[in-house]
Amino acid sequence: MKKKLFLILTVLACACTALFAQEAEAAEEVAANAGGISAGIKYLAAAIAVGLACLAGGIAVAKIGSSAMGAMSENPELSGKALPFVGLAEGICLWGMLVAVLILIL
Repeated sequence: MKKKLFLILTVLACACTALFAQEAEAAEEVAANAGGISAGIKYLAAAIAVGLACLAGGIAVAKIGSSAMGAMSENPELSGKALPFVGLAEGICLWGMLVAVLILIL
């Protein structure tokens, strides 16, 4: 099974490199339009910032939320103490969004 998967990924990698191959003239035009590339990198960086922040926030909310629900099932008085921690974990996503906006603006 692993050999088949490796073979499929190798074929896909070779096919993708053939798709993005360029002639010398096209490469010179791309080098002249370097401003477009830097704008594309900004969008990619913003997407990575939001994506990783949301993944980390989801993991944090999953662990904290399940622990908070377990603690509240044993002692209902802990709900006021446990829920702010879940809100703090959700704030990680907001920080990722803020970083993405700053990347795009600056």
